[in-house]
Amino acid sequence: MRQDIPFTVRSAPARAGIALGLLLAAGSARGEQPPAADHAVVSTDILHEFNRATVRLAGRVSPAVVQVQASGFHPAAPGGKVDAAFVARQHAVGSGVIVDPDGYILTNNHVVHGAHRVEVLLPATPGGSPQTDDAQRLFEAKVIGVEPDIDLALLKIEARHLTALSLEGAATVSQGELVFAIGSPEGLAQTVTMGIVGSAARQVDLAQSMIFIQTDAPINPGNSGGPLVNVDGALVGINTFIVSESGGSQGLGFAIPAPTVRLIYESLRKSGRVRLVEAGLATQNITPTLAAALGLPRDWGVVVSDVALGSAARAAGVEVGDVIASFDGRPIDSLAAVTAARYQHSPGEPVRLVLIRGTQRLSVNIDAKEKTPHADLAELASPESSLVRRLGILGVDVNERLQGVIPGLREGTGVVVAARTLDATSVDSGLQPGDVIHAVNGTRIESVESLRQVLRGIKAGEPVAIQIERQGRFAYLSFKME
Repeated sequence: MRQDIPFTVRSAPARAGIALGLLLAAGSARGEQPPAADHAVVSTDILHEFNRATVRLAGRVSPAVVQVQASGFHPAAPGGKVDAAFVARQHAVGSGVIVDPDGYILTNNHVVHGAHRVEVLLPATPGGSPQTDDAQRLFEAKVIGVEPDIDLALLKIEARHLTALSLEGAATVSQGELVFAIGSPEGLAQTVTMGIVGSAARQVDLAQSMIFIQTDAPINPGNSGGPLVNVDGALVGINTFIVSESGGSQGLGFAIPAPTVRLIYESLRKSGRVRLVEAGLATQNITPTLAAALGLPRDWGVVVSDVALGSAARAAGVEVGDVIASFDGRPIDSLAAVTAARYQHSPGEPVRLVLIRGTQRLSVNIDAKEKTPHADLAELASPESSLVRRLGILGVDVNERLQGVIPGLREGTGVVVAARTLDATSVDSGLQPGDVIHAVNGTRIESVESLRQVLRGIKAGEPVAIQIERQGRFAYLSFKME
């Protein structure tokens, strides 16, 4: 089960013991085994040096790690069962990393998803004072942009001269490498943890080409969005989720690799969104077993696993089983290369693929259209302006933006139900997210405010008939007002 509740690490003494054992084994292999009498002294020296190194690293990285506090409406239901039809006001705590001294901060999209208020708590300096000249630690944050598919969000606070972890160079990792995480698991800010890289490029979902850094570092709620760094203190990833059956850590933690983070950051900072094209094909890594079973021309690289019906890729002649040799002239040897090429592609230009099909080498140009940004109805609603308490809903005025979210609207005015709220004072109206309210008791509804005004004129116990549009069809919902 995938749980979006990121990152923590194993105890330092345990890891130090492993490191000590490796160092002693290496010395023994070189014929450097110390005399038995000196063994304890050598062991203690190594432990002290390891301890000093981790303390120095934490001191360098911790000032760049912040706590992110988000409040807003999120899916919820009575009894703790998740039900997207209902939302309730909730408070979430996650982590973030300062990537620019002028107040730019990266975190996970799921930390701020649906939030109407985001605040950032800066770490205190060793003396307990703020690291800014403003003598404050808590800042209101603006969401510059999000990329839900990668689970990243860029925040901005009005502060300068902050300690930051640079994305320049976008450090990569290798399997077995020692890594550290700093974040706010369970709200405990500035928690430093440690683990090793289990895989430097793990594809978690075969339906998605995204790859992650897999670590054995324990992950707990609140670590989402925090940095994963190497022994040099360089940012190698952003912690994002765990795979767990119990909800606790089972040594399967995942982080977004730094090269991907950098591409997303640059796009979000430049335009507030990531411009992508949608070709309609899915890919996955080739393994020797897969290559042998399918008779592929190579046992490494990337193979096309699906081509959507009616897609631009199908129209261009791409077939399931094709091996991708290059993407826009960039050699493709892994899913990481596909992800990088996709995010570097310029919308408006055709996607140029070189494919290997059996013994043939083919070049195709895919006229891929720009992907329509995903718009969540609940994100479009704000509690201050959207709450219609008597119906227990968050409503949004129909506008041009909603035409793309709810295609096929038969009328250009009305109120879209963005979500339902868990409010004991509201009536059970039967409304569902996505419904469009066009009239109440025969009175046309043009906006959320006009809906409230009509409802104010209806007394408790009086009958109500709401004309709605649901999936392109008109219908009435009737009930008595409470």
